[in-house]
Amino acid sequence: QVQLVESGGGLVQAGGSLRLSCVASGSHFSRNDQAWYRQVPGKARELVAKITSRSIVTYADSLKGRFIISRDTTKNTVYLTMNNLIHEDTAVYYCNSVTYRGNEYWGQGTQVTVSL
Repeated sequence: QVQLVESGGGLVQAGGSLRLSCVASGSHFSRNDQAWYRQVPGKARELVAKITSRSIVTYADSLKGRFIISRDTTKNTVYLTMNNLIHEDTAVYYCNSVTYRGNEYWGQGTQVTVSL
């Protein structure tokens, strides 16, 4: 069982930056894949960035260069650093983990609002 707790969301002006954090409970953090997704009302949840157990990183094409995913295995924490935010980045951001056994877990989400 993995529990994911996100933090770091909030209101930011366009052009600003935020760093989201997601702390994972349980063991085997470094053996699992972690990812960030986001969702706006009326739309499907979309992948923002992913980091695998082998530290292979992928991003949504539209976000490359502005968003950075990283993790600290000593703290069981995955981060999403978001730079040069635009209004269209407004969404609820969710932390996701897929364990090496194939089980998938989600955090409760954290709201990010980018003002015009």
